[in-house]
This record gives sequence, C-alpha cells and structure tokens, in this order.
Amino acid sequence: MKTTTTTSRRGAVSVRASADPRTQKSAGAPKAAKKAEGGKRLQRLGNQNRLIATVGDAAVAPPARADPSGQLVGVACVAAAAGAAIGSFVQKKVGGPGKAKAEEPLGVPLALPSTTAIPKDSESLAENIGYHSKYTAGGLPLRFTLPQAYQATAESVSERLLERWDTTFNSFETENPKMAYYLSMEYLHGRTLSNAVNNIGLQGEYKDALLKFGHKLEEVESEEKDAGLGNGGLGRLASCFLDSCATLDLPVWGYGLRYKYGLFKQRIEGGLQHEVAEDWLDLSNPWEIRRDLVKYPVKFSGTVENGEWIPGDVIEATAYDLPIPGYGTTNTISLRLWNVEAESSRFDLKSFNDGSHLVAHKSQIKAEDLCSVLYPGDDTDEGKELRLRQQYFLCSASMQDIVATFKRRQLAQVGRINWQSFPEKVSVQMNDTHPALSAPELMRILMDVEGLDWKSAWKIVQKTCNYTNHTILPEALEAWNLDAMESLLPRHVEIITRMDKEFRSSVRRASGESAEDHSARVENMAILKNVDPVTLRKPEPKGVKVGAKLSAAAVVEEEEPLPDPVVRMANMSVISAARVNGVAAIHTEIVKAETFNDFYKMWPEKFQNKTNGVTPRRWLAWCNPALSAVITKWLGTEAWIQDLTLLKGLEKHAQDPELMREWREAKMEMKVRLAQYVKEKTGYVVPLSSMFDTQIKRIHEYKRQLLNIMAVAYRYKQIKQMSPSERKEVVPKVVMIGGKAFATYVQAKRIVQLIVAVAKTVNNDKEVGDLLKVVFIPNYNVSVAEVLIPGTDLCQQISTAGMEASGTSNMKFMMNGALTIGTLDGANVEIREEAGEEHFFLFGATEPEIPGIRADRAAGKFVPHPKFSETMDYIKSGVFGESFQELLGSLEGNEGFGRGDYFCVGHDFASYVDELDAVDEHWRDQDKWVTSSIINTAKSGKFSSDRTIDQYAKEIWGVKPNSAK
Repeated sequence: MKTTTTTSRRGAVSVRASADPRTQKSAGAPKAAKKAEGGKRLQRLGNQNRLIATVGDAAVAPPARADPSGQLVGVACVAAAAGAAIGSFVQKKVGGPGKAKAEEPLGVPLALPSTTAIPKDSESLAENIGYHSKYTAGGLPLRFTLPQAYQATAESVSERLLERWDTTFNSFETENPKMAYYLSMEYLHGRTLSNAVNNIGLQGEYKDALLKFGHKLEEVESEEKDAGLGNGGLGRLASCFLDSCATLDLPVWGYGLRYKYGLFKQRIEGGLQHEVAEDWLDLSNPWEIRRDLVKYPVKFSGTVENGEWIPGDVIEATAYDLPIPGYGTTNTISLRLWNVEAESSRFDLKSFNDGSHLVAHKSQIKAEDLCSVLYPGDDTDEGKELRLRQQYFLCSASMQDIVATFKRRQLAQVGRINWQSFPEKVSVQMNDTHPALSAPELMRILMDVEGLDWKSAWKIVQKTCNYTNHTILPEALEAWNLDAMESLLPRHVEIITRMDKEFRSSVRRASGESAEDHSARVENMAILKNVDPVTLRKPEPKGVKVGAKLSAAAVVEEEEPLPDPVVRMANMSVISAARVNGVAAIHTEIVKAETFNDFYKMWPEKFQNKTNGVTPRRWLAWCNPALSAVITKWLGTEAWIQDLTLLKGLEKHAQDPELMREWREAKMEMKVRLAQYVKEKTGYVVPLSSMFDTQIKRIHEYKRQLLNIMAVAYRYKQIKQMSPSERKEVVPKVVMIGGKAFATYVQAKRIVQLIVAVAKTVNNDKEVGDLLKVVFIPNYNVSVAEVLIPGTDLCQQISTAGMEASGTSNMKFMMNGALTIGTLDGANVEIREEAGEEHFFLFGATEPEIPGIRADRAAGKFVPHPKFSETMDYIKSGVFGESFQELLGSLEGNEGFGRGDYFCVGHDFASYVDELDAVDEHWRDQDKWVTSSIINTAKSGKFSSDRTIDQYAKEIWGVKPNSAK
C-alpha cells in the first residue's frame, strides 16, 4: 500500500491507494466495470506503460510525446470540509522526451475519514462563528467589528457548503452522469453570504446567532463586496443559470476566469465617469478554495513542426473553486475559476541582483496580466492580443480539465477510455463567442494528446459543443486578425484552416443557384474572411498596369491595401456546434432570418430558442422580503420559490382590497430602503410619494439612455413653462439611471456626463421642487440592483427594436411588480404577451420597420418631430452647463460615422414622450396601478431561469437530475 497526502483548505488528509492503482476498485463502481468494453483490459505497450483507448472498435494509443514542461500536470478534484476531504485525483502526464507514462488514476478515494455533520442550531452556529473569529477571520483580539463578523460568518457558512459540496461531488464521481459544462468569460454573482444562508435554509439561525454578538445579519451581509467577475446581463445570466442548475439537481459545472481587478469601479467626479480598479480581492475571499493540484499548462506562440506544437511560452492555470448551493436541495455545484499564479520560475533572479528589478518581474507580470482585468481595452494591438490570450486561457484550461474528468471517471467506471462515449458524458455550452476556441482546442487535445484522427475528433466536437448567441450587433460578433492569432496560437490556426477548408468543400450548390451566388454564400458562411478561397491565405495584391504598351516604362498603379484576413468566431461556433440558440423569441427569429440565415437553411435542426430567465431566489424571494411575505401569505405556500408558475395564483386576488393594501405597503417599504440608499450614495433626497422610474443596464447607444434623459429634459422644460395651477396636475417622478460606460466608449461616457449634468440642474431647481428628481446611480452592480429593483414602480426597457437579444433586468422588474415602458425588443415581446397589453406601455418602431427608417434617414427624408427639435435646442442652449454638441451630433445629419441617428432616437422620441404621458395617467388611478403591479408579478412565472435551464438540460445538453444523497 502507498499513501498520498492531499492538502485541503482545512488541513492535510492521508489517502491510501493500492500499489497498482489500475486494480483498485472504486467505491460504488458497477460490477460491469471489471470487464473492459470489447473484452479488452488495459494493456502495456512494451516498456512505455501506455494506455489504450478506443474509438468505436479501434484501439488508439496516445502519441509518445512529452509535454514540453516535462512536469506533473493534472487534476485534484474538490477538497476538504472541516477536517474531512473529498479526495485528490491526480493524473500523471508524460514525463520526458520519447517516454510516455500511463495516465494512471490514484483510484477513487471516496471512503475518506470524515466528521459528523456540523450542528446547525443557532447556539452551535454562534460558537462556530466565535471560533472562526479567533482562528480564521484574522480579527483583532477582544474586538468583533462588522468586517470581522463578516469574515467569521462567511467561514462558518462556507463549512456548511463544503459538506454539501462533498456529497454532490461524491455523487458525480460514483454515478458518473452526463455533465454539462458552462463556459463564460464573465459571471456577475453579487454577494454570496446572503444568497447562501437563504438557499441552505439557515437565514433565521444565523440571524439569531449574530444577535448574540450584537450584530444584525443584514449589516454583516452588507460588508461583503460584489465579486468582480462580470459586467452586465451576460454575466448575471450565467450566475442565474448556475443557481438554477444547482436547484434542479443537474450535474453542471461552470468555468470562468478569476479577475483580480474586475471590469472597474465607477466613480462620478466633476460630472464625469472615472474608472478605478475593483478591490474585491484586496481582502481574503472566504468563498473560494484554491486547488493547488488542479493545474494545467496553457501554451502560447512558438512553432508547429510536423503537427507538433513547440510553444514559445507556457503559462500554468490554477483552479479556484466557488460553491454554488441549490435551494431546497443538498446539491452544491462548482464554478471553477482559472488564475495565473506568480511562478518562481518566471522570476529572473540574475536581473534582479543586477539592479534591473522591473526586468526581473517582466515575465511574471505578463503572465498575471491574463487574469487582471475583465475585457481589457482593445483599442491597441496589445489590448487585442491580451483579450485573445484570455479567451484561449479559459478554453484551454477548461477543456483540459473536462477531458481529464472524463478520462478519470471512464477508467474508474469502465476500465478503459472509449472516446466514442465522450459526447454521451460531456456537453459544453459556449456562452457567446468568447469561448469559441473551445472547439479547436478540443480538437487539438483529442488529436495531439490523445492520438485520435481528424474524422473521429471532429465528430466528437460537433456532438459535444453548443453555442448561445447573445447579440446581432456586428461589433459583438468577434473576428480576430488571422496573423495575430497565428502568432499566438499557430497550431490552432492549422486546425481552424482545415475546419474552414472542409466546411467550404461541404457546401453544395442549391437547386437553381448560380455559381456566383454559391460562391458568395460560401464566403458569407466561411470561418476565414478576406482570404483567397483556394489557399485560405491573404490574397496577393495585383497591380494595375497603365500604358499603351507593356514596357519597362509602363506605370504601375497600386490597388488599395487588401483587408486583413480574420477568423469569424461566430461562424466557427455555429459550424462546430451541435445546437445553436438565441435567448428570446424575437432574437432567435432574427438569428435565423438574418444573422445566420444561410446556416439556418443548411441546418435548421441546429437552431433553437431558449428565452432567458432569472433566478426567483435572489431576484424576488431574497431581495424583496416585504413583497415575498405578501406573496407567500396569499398563495399559502413558499413553494413558489421553486416553482414560479405558482405566482399565477395571485391573479384572482389582483383586485382584492386587502391584497392591494398589503401590496402597497410592501412596495413602500422597499421604496423607503431605496430612498435611503440614494441619499447615502448621492446626497439627493427623493420624495417617497413620487413614481420611481428606473433604467439600469450597461450604458450603450442602442440601450438608449440618451432617449431617456432627453425625455427628462423635455419634461423639465414643460414643468418650467407651467403655471402654478398646472403644476398641481403633474405626476411627481424620480428618474434613476445606473450603469457603467466601457472605459474606451467615448459616446457612452458622454451620455453619463449629460445625465449627471441634468440631475445637478433639475435637483437644485427650487421652482420645480419635488415634481421631478433625477439621479445617476454610481457603480451599478448586483447589490445595487437588489435595492433598486424592489423599490421601482416603472422600469425602462427602451432599446432600439431588434437590437437587444433578450434583456434580463426587464424580467427582474416584472417579478417585483414594476410596470414596463418599452419597445418590442428582446424579451419585452414575451413580457407584454404574458402581462397583457393593458399592463405594458408600448412605444416606438418595430424591428421590421428599422431598416426602412434608416434608409429614409440616409436619403434625407427624415423630418424631426417638433418635440424632438425643441428638446435638442433646449439642451444645446447650455441650460445643463454646456451644449453637449459632440454627443447630440450623433443624432444629426443623414449618414456618416457617428451621425445619422443609427439608433433611431429622433424617430421614436415623440412616441416615447406620449407614452410617458399614458404612464402618468395610469399612475393617477392608484388602484389601477396596483392591480397592474400585482398582475405583472403574477404573470412573471415564465421568466424563471429554472424553466430556461430545464429546457437547456432536456433539449440541448441531454443531462438529467442527479440528486446528491
């Protein structure tokens, strides 16, 4: 017997394994595992001790080639809880030139020493918090401040999650279900403590335990900083999906990057947005576990010789795991984040001793840059390269980990690796195009590391990978410079070029299609763009000879430079994927009819719709306790927290005076909380009797915060012109806008500047007083949304029709009883269908009308509405401090860069302000408004991410619930 020691978060645990790991039995493994498929056992090839795998009936031996690093690289899956470990599973990679060592598992040590479950009553929890305050929270002696209370409580809750994590992983490892793996460049989690204590059902116990120390749980929870892992809806959606996967007992893991400085922290100074680094990791993160043994080499640059990639640089990816607890279940899944550690081998000691201190750290700094910032600015070649490096880093580490997990479980359960069964055990979801390199990376691993041929590997990839499209915006459909990618990923360019070549040759001419049309269709669908269709490289420039005779004196007129070849990541994702889905009904139809129409005609079975959803736990049950209590009372059950369709039961009570009274009181309680937050963060005092009108989302021209603030300026001007008697009829309104403008998006930052300027002028106008207040909410994030959304009366979803894929804040507002003013865009279409037309305020052009509006504008046919012209002139007059000509210039002219009003603000303006008048009229009848509010909540059941994920599981991933016991 031999003993392996694995170090967990809580200490070291010895794991015994037999001398011959291949003969060790896995606890709970089926008897059939004793016999290898096809009657074959693991065999040794000579002295090389190499594994034989199978693809169908064919035996495949991995190539006898060492990993360039020549070191141990592999996995250690899931560590210990309170002195008990789940186990360490290590796979040894090949060791030296010409020698290929067997990738032998150490067995599946699931029968590890364990402790009894930690008590969960308030007395025991108080003792546990006290223990962590002294021994793990790092607080000062004899003091128990709020920061210390947060750290100690988080450590205590983390232990309870680890118990559940242990059980869940044990279930995955022994039962070996098909797993889905969700790859996303961003996750917008928000705070973990409040979500965790509620999901595991210990909110009351921890509340009582902390009161013994003189602290309120809510105050302790507020000490936590939002994780800086995401930006907007894409990241928040990913986090909602993981919550639902855990709640539905689905075997799913998430993969992402551990950004040290996040996107940025937004500050408003001097009326302008300023960006500073997120500080969420400045203190320890009690929720993550660093997996010291879960490391993979990620290669960059270098050369390819005879199909072998000789990298110019190798960076080690280290795993950090975050537990994702389900609600009402033991199931606790993982979000695995990859990080780059400062390896000692990268430190140039000689340079340091020579006095070149920065030079000594250069290699470390370049490596660590990979996980420094989410979406680094890409206005420079260096920024573009860093983004590409980040995307590949995520894909490579994740795919290596997925393959290692598959192999480990295959060996434990079956006794050999049957690659044909890979798609039966693995489904990969690429969240947008950022993880698109997952497909060629899986090809590389299967061919170069595992020895499969192209045909076999490609079949596996096309059955395993799936792609979610989140946008039709051209700038978001990524295209990477081919030369830059070849410099960074030379082996992948070989693979991608062959993918493109084989795809091009597979596209047949349709009946009646001309050769020219066929060629154009192929070029539109191909992965590589701006390449010679034969060589798939940049075409050679051809000069145009000028002169009567071809002679030495002839003049050669050069053509304009040819565009650089690019790799279209969206096209590659569609070609590689088994399933492609949009995220709202209208968005999916646009994807099929326009964005990927040629692909849809070729592969209609690939395309699906999966309307987004949000978790009802965080976005209603936990963030809005007042309204949740009313809902539970009137439904007579808390079961709606897991089955949001039960909210329909509220509809029959929508006009009950008692429910309406309680609904108003609950909404007012949340408005009081929001008003307190606004005063604390901005200094502005907002009247509670006003309509709270909110727009929170990333600042972007297509989301049209500019339309919103222009309507506010128009409203302000109208109030200023009213007589005192007319002002008495005005509906008081507080307009709140929050969101981050990307650091290099100049026009978006100008929109922020205008909002802040309007707020300053309006809020200090004593003549207008409480009739109108404007607030820009700084540093919008999940925790801010959890205060804003429950306190909102009207939400703004006003994007240009056809440009918002789905939206998810619209769903959160609806769940919390806010009414919506919006266009027929994204999920608004389905929200209006569910709520009913009379409970939704619709304005603006529809998606089919937009191209014609733009064409008329370009032709000089646009005639601005007087209300729009009046507002433009009013802002230009300098009433808000300056003319904002550079911003408003985008709404002028007929065409040209940055002009011509591409997002149709001018066209929709009059319709928008007229519908805002309709909102006011609805508000004046408060009984009517409250009834609409109740009905919006009652009809929001469709927009639970539980429904969305159930559809993904059944219709895309093919995974089934695997309840941890």
